Amino acid sequence: MPAIEAPKTAGSLPSPSKPTPTFSPDKVTVVFVLGGPGAGKGTQCANLVRDYGFTHLSAGDLLRAEQDRPGSQFGSLIKDCIRNGDIVPMEVTVQLLENAMTEVVDGRKKSSGDNGKPAKFLIDGFPRKMDQALKFEETVCPAKFVLFYDCPEEEMQRRLLERGKTSGRADDNSESIKKRFRTFVETSMPVVDYYEKQGRVVKIDATPKPEAVYQETRKRLGERLGDGL
Repeated sequence: MPAIEAPKTAGSLPSPSKPTPTFSPDKVTVVFVLGGPGAGKGTQCANLVRDYGFTHLSAGDLLRAEQDRPGSQFGSLIKDCIRNGDIVPMEVTVQLLENAMTEVVDGRKKSSGDNGKPAKFLIDGFPRKMDQALKFEETVCPAKFVLFYDCPEEEMQRRLLERGKTSGRADDNSESIKKRFRTFVETSMPVVDYYEKQGRVVKIDATPKPEAVYQETRKRLGERLGDGL
């Protein structure tokens, strides 16, 4: 069966497992960005894109775009999952990410943007479950490490309720927020723990002001990837 075309065109579930990942870690740098809802992942990713040329791929944004794309066979499923704070089936999310990465890599080859350096991706809000992590690394590309923004639940809730006043997002409300917290603790923290045991987690305290969090982020990423990243 053909892979789904994301984020613009229609299709179906991805084809069976490939013998090797689509991208080599020598050619593509992947950093998973995790943290509870409201930890500030999007803000920090935007800073890194601006200063270091990363491509920011938000799993949530890709899914929201897919749910609203005319003709999408997954639209209703994605809407239900997001509204209920559940996790969208792994195959859909992994394929959307792979297609988005392919679009960027192919675009670099056709332009002066391909200077021989690896394409750099921040994958925000993914993987949310252990099977997603394993599937992505098996079929798409091994990640360099997880950038984990650690923030107390009370602070994240305060931020999300404030954001909900203007965001227009269906899940920025008290009931959905509680479900998202519960889902993150139960399903995503085991992913962080798994990578931490491998020495592949960069943990950042996300409680301070965004500017201070970013300075710490730059310092820690420089230690991992080099000053020029």
